[in-house]
Amino acid sequence: MAAERGARRLLSTSSFWLYCLLLLGRRAPGAAAARSGSAPQSPGASIRTFTPFYFLVEPVDTLSVRGSSVILNCSAYSEPSPKIEWKKDGTFLNLVSDDRRQLLPDGSLFISNVVHSKHNKPDEGYYQCVATVESLGTIISRTAKLIVAGLPRFTSQPEPSSVYAGNNAILNCEVNADLVPFVRWEQNRQPLLLDDRVIKLPSGMLVISNATEGDGGLYRCVVESGGPPKYSDEAELKVLPDPEVTSDLVFLKQPSPLVRVIGQDVVLPCVASGLPTPTIKWMKNEEALDTESSERLVLLAGGSLEISDVTEDDAGTYFCIADNGNETIEAQAELTVQAQPEFLKQPTNIYAHESMDIVFECEVTGKPTPTVKWVKNGDMVIPSDYFKIVKEHNLQVLGLVKSDEGFYQCIAENDVGNAQAGAQLIILEHAPATTGPLPSAPRDVVASLVSTRFIKLTWRTPASDPHGDNLTYSVFYTKEGIARERVENTSHPGEMQVTIQNLMPATVYIFRVMAQNKHGSGESSAPLRVETQPEVQLPGPAPNLRAYAASPTSITVTWETPVSGNGEIQNYKLYYMEKGTDKEQDVDVSSHSYTINGLKKYTEYSFRVVAYNKHGPGVSTPDVAVRTLSDVPSAAPQNLSLEVRNSKSIMIHWQPPAPATQNGQITGYKIRYRKASRKSDVTETLVSGTQLSQLIEGLDRGTEYNFRVAALTINGTGPATDWLSAETFESDLDETRVPEVPSSLHVRPLVTSIVVSWTPPENQNIVVRGYAIGYGIGSPHAQTIKVDYKQRYYTIENLDPSSHYVITLKAFNNVGEGIPLYESAVTRPHTVPDPTPMMPPVGVQASILSHDTIRITWADNSLPKHQKITDSRYYTVRWKTNIPANTKYKNANATTLSYLVTGLKPNTLYEFSVMVTKGRRSSTWSMTAHGTTFELVPTSPPKDVTVVSKEGKPKTIIVNWQPPSEANGKITGYIIYYSTDVNAEIHDWVIEPVVGNRLTHQIQELTLDTPYYFKIQARNSKGMGPMSEAVQFRTPKASGSGGKGSRLPDLGSDYKPPMSGSNSPHGSPTSPLDSNMLLVIIVSVGVITIVVVVIIAVFCTRRTTSHQKKKRAACKSVNGSHKYKGNSKDVKPPDLWIHHERLELKPIDKSPDPNPIMTDTPIPRNSQDITPVDNSMDSNIHQRRNSYRGHESEDSMSTLAGRRGMRPKMMMPFDSQPPQQSVRNTPSTDTMPASSSQTCCTDHQDPEGATSSSYLASSQEEDSGQSLPTAHVRPSHPLKSFAVPAIPPPGPPTYDPALPSTPLLSQQALNHHIHSVKTASIGTLGRSRPPMPVVVPSAPEVQETTRMLEDSESSYEPDELTKEMAHLEGLMKDLNAITTA
Repeated sequence: MAAERGARRLLSTSSFWLYCLLLLGRRAPGAAAARSGSAPQSPGASIRTFTPFYFLVEPVDTLSVRGSSVILNCSAYSEPSPKIEWKKDGTFLNLVSDDRRQLLPDGSLFISNVVHSKHNKPDEGYYQCVATVESLGTIISRTAKLIVAGLPRFTSQPEPSSVYAGNNAILNCEVNADLVPFVRWEQNRQPLLLDDRVIKLPSGMLVISNATEGDGGLYRCVVESGGPPKYSDEAELKVLPDPEVTSDLVFLKQPSPLVRVIGQDVVLPCVASGLPTPTIKWMKNEEALDTESSERLVLLAGGSLEISDVTEDDAGTYFCIADNGNETIEAQAELTVQAQPEFLKQPTNIYAHESMDIVFECEVTGKPTPTVKWVKNGDMVIPSDYFKIVKEHNLQVLGLVKSDEGFYQCIAENDVGNAQAGAQLIILEHAPATTGPLPSAPRDVVASLVSTRFIKLTWRTPASDPHGDNLTYSVFYTKEGIARERVENTSHPGEMQVTIQNLMPATVYIFRVMAQNKHGSGESSAPLRVETQPEVQLPGPAPNLRAYAASPTSITVTWETPVSGNGEIQNYKLYYMEKGTDKEQDVDVSSHSYTINGLKKYTEYSFRVVAYNKHGPGVSTPDVAVRTLSDVPSAAPQNLSLEVRNSKSIMIHWQPPAPATQNGQITGYKIRYRKASRKSDVTETLVSGTQLSQLIEGLDRGTEYNFRVAALTINGTGPATDWLSAETFESDLDETRVPEVPSSLHVRPLVTSIVVSWTPPENQNIVVRGYAIGYGIGSPHAQTIKVDYKQRYYTIENLDPSSHYVITLKAFNNVGEGIPLYESAVTRPHTVPDPTPMMPPVGVQASILSHDTIRITWADNSLPKHQKITDSRYYTVRWKTNIPANTKYKNANATTLSYLVTGLKPNTLYEFSVMVTKGRRSSTWSMTAHGTTFELVPTSPPKDVTVVSKEGKPKTIIVNWQPPSEANGKITGYIIYYSTDVNAEIHDWVIEPVVGNRLTHQIQELTLDTPYYFKIQARNSKGMGPMSEAVQFRTPKASGSGGKGSRLPDLGSDYKPPMSGSNSPHGSPTSPLDSNMLLVIIVSVGVITIVVVVIIAVFCTRRTTSHQKKKRAACKSVNGSHKYKGNSKDVKPPDLWIHHERLELKPIDKSPDPNPIMTDTPIPRNSQDITPVDNSMDSNIHQRRNSYRGHESEDSMSTLAGRRGMRPKMMMPFDSQPPQQSVRNTPSTDTMPASSSQTCCTDHQDPEGATSSSYLASSQEEDSGQSLPTAHVRPSHPLKSFAVPAIPPPGPPTYDPALPSTPLLSQQALNHHIHSVKTASIGTLGRSRPPMPVVVPSAPEVQETTRMLEDSESSYEPDELTKEMAHLEGLMKDLNAITTA
């Protein structure tokens, strides 16, 4: 496979154009790959099916001993039968000449007479079975480990000991771990029979419980591992009679931490000795284990715990508790349960076509977390540009080629084991096209936008189908020199642009486009060669970002050094944010890991890392989310209540703890209750985590009980509620009916309250659970209060004086409310005289703190001099906006001599006053104080945005708007965004800054008959506000028809049509008859005009032959340009360079290529064309945040407008960046001499050329070595193109920030002409990013310009030329005035 790709790469590199011709014959692939199932059906296409090819049996880990034989099983299924081979430690075994190893008929490996010594271990290692079918591919089995037990070595041996009869004893015998299964014991040199009382632990230790006299003797352990047996030392065990006295309780063997795999058995050893003989109990995570009724938990001799068939739930901390009645001791050990890799999702078979991208999915689980690698036809898949591991475990193959067919296997591996799962990939041939016309090649394929990692392609419809509404397109692309081609399809029919993402910087790519209709794929466009912009400044994203919870309040984050470092990494910034919030925090880190502490428990956080070098921040990593570990709840359950059901039961109700305090998933609740008279005797019961009530039964009659509830998580029990009491009934009362009427009701009215008292119903055999008190003026149903059944009185508060209240009392139980008892009462009158008013506060001051907060302070003359408040007085602050029409106040109370007023509107004048109240005495309002809140960024967008076409100038539009409703301050400017793609990212829109509070702005040089979308942002001293909704406007057609401006149809229900809507006469429809008549008139006038011009030109040429020769001699170029032969068809008007900084006009070069794919920025004539600029922004550039979340000043933006002919132009903004991000040229092989940029000499000079160079916007501060590109303006008449080589002043230019012009970048000083893609950095408001590209049209060639001037001058007399020059001077002044305005 690798050799095939290498050959293809070499062929492509040596024969590039041949490769391009081959690409023209390719056909576009299908829309998507087909997952496992039937192959896509297409007429004439041969159908291939997936072939079953898998392992029936795979080898497993095996333990062997020297000299024995071993069989590693392996069997695979396929039609035809596969060829089986074996690998050991990654190398194929040569079984033909091997005497000890042979391949069995079913594919298994047989090894006879296993060899193993200290220095020679040829058989021990990792084995893998490899199955191959020649016509299909290769698959490999899981890896099996063959372990050969070594020579016996004792690490501990039995020692002489004694034991009291009936007690426990142990004898040690520890050997190599792989020899433990071969250990046995002998007593008095006879094999020892093991039973329930005498056992051997997995470590080899012998445990004797309840010792008897027969257990005494000599003991030794024996290791039999194939060779002669090896014996340990002998040790005597003496059994002593029971002394009938107590002895200390000690552990002979304590449990130790163990690691086991799911499905294995585990023994936790625990042996204790003492008199009286101890008993052993086990607990797990504070819960007692029931070893008697459990089938999986067995208590072995001596007290050790055996767990059969371990599961993940068995993991935890185990406590061994020994108790002999006199004392208790305990020991603990952690059991860790691991799991072999298991597939949650296996790869599936895939059908695909060449050039497509596919993804094999593979999802695994295991403990520890498995690592995943991919194998194709038995060979490891090495990640590359075309083979990528995505979403942790999935394999992505980009740009399929025929050799990619075969079997792919996902191999998961961890410390416990490994597993494999595979799938087949079939590359289908394209079905032949059906009968019918196929589309021709798409026209004018260009790279309209080039960045470091993406390229945007645009094209026109094929000539065979000029409308192209039903055509879809496929864009094929590949790296130069690589035969693996990828494809990107358009998203819907008729779309003629595609953005290719995830490219590499500074890399050449080859693009071609094919159109498809219902009959099939058409011809391919010519190959387009584009180079992405280099990424030379900032670091790339840090790879392998991982985060894991270290504790309930901390998370550790690790990462690696960025691959594209672009210089030494100085430090990293780690950003983290709690999920569900928008407040991101960051911390500076100098290493590759960091632990963040103080986080919330059991809360999900997201993390990302940005690397910094000397240029600033690099590309941010994608977010990684992780949740902190759970913990015990930090708060008790809420709303605990008790309900006495009868004489023997009480119902408990509660609510879970607050979500922020649960610290994990609530797994249950622990209810504790006790008699109030016996607080030490506590009963405990557990309920599930979803249960919020529990009936406690079996209680004593007429007894008071205390209850409390605590919540549980997997980590333990949280705090409990306070004790709550309830008393059971003395007897089981009747609750089948409602209570009777209370026996009495008494009321005692006061001024603002009424005291109500009562006695219970006379029939005491009916349950009463409480009383309902209703009251109101004239009616008892206004308000109702319920009280406990034990209560006999209640005070109704907050009543009105001198008012008649009706009161009702009803007893109730669970059946309902009983018969009410009514009473009425009149509250007493308020007879206290009005107190004298207090003195109002003085010295009220308003201190502005922020845009919505003002602190009000005052003094109180009725207080002592130290102004200390010792009584219960309080102050009332009122405020409102200082608008005469606004009479509505807001009030707040304060107990100190200051108050913080919040929630105010920004940039608003408020008035404040204060009054004091003490008891029933109050003061009048104080004198008012005023304060204006600070400004805030606008919180609403500009409104009423409309776009109209400027009369007489179809390429110029006027944008009008109104200020935002919530300006929150003085508006200092606006930012206009516009683009031809409403769905484009906002950083791809063109930016036009507007200084001041102007509400209209002109945008010039737009492309005719093109829809544009406009958004506007307002700015004040605090920053930028939100953007307005997008407004659509179509520029007029070339014939002068007006454009249409409209909002997008999906922008909301409050949509209003713009001013230049369908009412424009240019936008009205034209009947076919009128259109034909208009076309005839235009063609007729054009023909007549051409005939007259030709006659006049021939006549003038004959009259001015001698004068023409003199003019040609005077206008030769400095490098001695030759005379050109040709007719009038060769005359082409030169483009104008409009240099906003100097307001001078310069001729530009025209590309000699009649059909250039890409164009270049013109070349300056001399070093004086490069404007010296200030580099004061260097210190600020490093402070910018480049993690795609920062802000930049809108003053650092400028625009570049360029177009070619009638093609749509691409206008992109530029930001002020260091020189590495400036406009970049990609050289090609056809360069031109430096002198070709010079033009025909002339003595005509711009009178304003010297002064206009000072008009530079302050946003153009850049490094002094950087030059600024200009814009292109195409003249409409041959004689309106001319050169004015103004000489700039020797000193640096001055800056006039008041000039409202949009700065343009100057041209670059390069001495060659190149056909390539121009790129530039794009500045956006809101984030800084790597440079973005723009296509810049080329200037006309100098020789064409000279020849054009010669031919044009030959048609005029000296007087006519003098008039024309005067006319041109006037035109130039007008142009300067327009540009300045």
